[in-house]
Amino acid sequence: MNAAYLLIAASASVLGALGGIHMLYTYHGNKLDPRDPSVREAMERVNPIITRQTTVWRATKGFNASHSLGIIAFALMYGYLALWRPDVLGGSLFLLALGMAVLLAYLALARRYFFSIPFRGMALACALYASGWVLS
Repeated sequence: MNAAYLLIAASASVLGALGGIHMLYTYHGNKLDPRDPSVREAMERVNPIITRQTTVWRATKGFNASHSLGIIAFALMYGYLALWRPDVLGGSLFLLALGMAVLLAYLALARRYFFSIPFRGMALACALYASGWVLS
């Protein structure tokens, strides 16, 4: 196996781990709950302006789950391409650039809205991916 694609697969593994942990925290435990219990209680009672069919709390759970699914899907797709279809990935400037663009977008989001662990994980994923792309 070519080192370039192993680096891209390693990048995908970092993303998959981050997405999996995020999904776990979305549905198990209280790590994504507000520190102030009254905030969660309010979120469970209040509807967003756009609809009365959900609460802010349920929408937050859904947003977190869909965020996790997107990261996991990205990781699975690029991991698959890197390990089992490197000819397709390496032969497509579009796929290589798209992967880097998505990672950089996640890095910017992590820097702006998240905290140090997701930011560092995303930075590592970006560095691994960029190294793999350069070597390819």
